[in-house]
Amino acid sequence: MLVREFAAGRMTATTRRSGLVLTTPAARHSRSSIYAPPVAFLDTAGRREELSPDRAWWLRVPAVLVGPRPVFFALRDEDPDDVAARSEPILLLVGLAGAAAVLATPTADGLLDNPDYDAMVLAVWAFIAGSIYGAVGYFVLGFAVFFGARLLGSLGSFRRERQLVAFAAVPVALSFLLILPLRLAVYGGDTFRDGGADEGTGEAVLLGFQLVFVAWSLGLLLIGVQVVHGWTWPRSLAAVGAATALLAAIVGLFATI
Repeated sequence: MLVREFAAGRMTATTRRSGLVLTTPAARHSRSSIYAPPVAFLDTAGRREELSPDRAWWLRVPAVLVGPRPVFFALRDEDPDDVAARSEPILLLVGLAGAAAVLATPTADGLLDNPDYDAMVLAVWAFIAGSIYGAVGYFVLGFAVFFGARLLGSLGSFRRERQLVAFAAVPVALSFLLILPLRLAVYGGDTFRDGGADEGTGEAVLLGFQLVFVAWSLGLLLIGVQVVHGWTWPRSLAAVGAATALLAAIVGLFATI
């Protein structure tokens, strides 16, 4: 019976290492229908228009919060167009992170006690001081990471280490967009006055909340060093530790002046 069906064309045979496999036309049709959708999908995906470098890097700004490894891996690309496409996102991140840092200083707490300051002047001050803080931090922190990486044998550029720092600072930049509106909603103008309603437990809670974002950025920095350089975790941690030691030495030097 099997021989007659095979001769009649109702069965076909294929050979594999495990032996003879018999298939029917219905099975062949079912198999082709199973594989057709993925093939069609891949063909469609191949025809999709690729993202421009500028748009791709803007999309990587929020992406670093949920999937940091591909974002940091993309920093390895040294193509001039790709490198140039990072400039605007980095400028925004540096400004927001700098503003978050400057508004966390004791100077900001009492600005509205000065009669020369109102809400508009405060906003201008935060923008200018935040830009300065951000730029200084971008280069100083970038140099510290560059120093730590070189100490552990990296041949990467100073530019790439600066950009790594900028994308690691996304949580700090995000804290500016989240914590400042929350403080203003709860405490209003007392946010920038000494001895206002924001003193006490509420201020301690908000400070702890902000420190969570700082710790998040430090974690991203460690991941970034590990991914960009392709190192082991201990080696990456040693590089970040060396960078931290250099920063501590710089701060200590200025504190004694």
